[in-house]
Amino acid sequence: MEFLFDYATLRVIWWALLGVLLIGFAVTDGFDMGAAALMPLVARGDDERRVVINTFGPVWEGNQVWFILGGGAIFAAWPALYALSFSGFYLAMFLVLFMLILRPVAFKYRSKREGAKWRSRWDLAIVVSGLVPPVIFGVAVGNALIGVPFAYDNDLRPDYQGGLFGLLNPAALFCGVLSLFMIAAHGAAWLHLKADPVIAERARKIGKWAAFGAFVLFALGGFLVAFGALGGYELTSTADFRTPSFPLGKTAAEADGAWLANYGEAPLLMLVPALGLLGLAGGALAFWTGRCRVTLVATGLGIAGVIATVGVSMFPFILPSAVDPSHSLMVFDASSSRNTLRTMLLATVFFLPIILAYTAWVYRVMSGRVTTDGLRAADHAY
Repeated sequence: MEFLFDYATLRVIWWALLGVLLIGFAVTDGFDMGAAALMPLVARGDDERRVVINTFGPVWEGNQVWFILGGGAIFAAWPALYALSFSGFYLAMFLVLFMLILRPVAFKYRSKREGAKWRSRWDLAIVVSGLVPPVIFGVAVGNALIGVPFAYDNDLRPDYQGGLFGLLNPAALFCGVLSLFMIAAHGAAWLHLKADPVIAERARKIGKWAAFGAFVLFALGGFLVAFGALGGYELTSTADFRTPSFPLGKTAAEADGAWLANYGEAPLLMLVPALGLLGLAGGALAFWTGRCRVTLVATGLGIAGVIATVGVSMFPFILPSAVDPSHSLMVFDASSSRNTLRTMLLATVFFLPIILAYTAWVYRVMSGRVTTDGLRAADHAY
């Protein structure tokens, strides 16, 4: 048990748990954002748009719990990362939060009046709130891969030297498009499973191309990483996972193809990107064959594989510095204290199974397709 609470082990555990929380958010909140983004393409008329909204309306609040948990984990376990990313990416994060707030407001207000113009405006808000966050998250990941323009001064104050439009570079936009394709495929899979058969069929036709597009872009991303187009950094000094956090105590350098180094040292890690490729390819195939449950599972696994690939490729980097790579944030020099990580781990071991059990129960209760006739008989629906 003492080994479990070793500082080095706790740091790696919390690095993995951060990935789990981000994957949980992308897989759960991802399908409702994807479904919202696809609403103009799959729904014709107010009744069908209501069907789309009510497929994820009862569960979106629970899905966003993963976003809150992820942000809380960054704040408590990786305070240096929280301070730098939430300040450097402030405008981008504010836009994400605005979209996440706009969506439930649109759910509530679109049904307050019967007018077509009134409802169409709120429907547009729902669509935009589903489109924008996946792109921004993808752009953020792209910037993390190529390095973020920051450095520390002698008093360990981070100086972010970039701007909002500087984040919109080709590599980051490529990742943003990949993220949008993944979320669109996952949202289509959800509608394929949950929506009225007519809407489900339209979603199936869109989803097969979205999943195939995500597969192609993810495979292309591997080649871009190999040739340095998506960044690459390497640690040039010794990594000691047992010492107190101090981000200026190591040396690092930019190196093309460095994000592939971990796979050479541990070939078993190739299973992680393989999961992403197989999940997306399996999702596209399941769309073609009309297997709705397999489609949702496959696209979810594809998303998990893509996100996990980023973490495994960058390890032990968390946020590289494009200004001075030696100032990059690492797993071994950006965490909270040993006691903080240990206390948080004990709380997580207790509460996370409760959250998972409750989430599973909610989805079980809310199972079944949403139909137009069912909505007409349910006065509590959106």
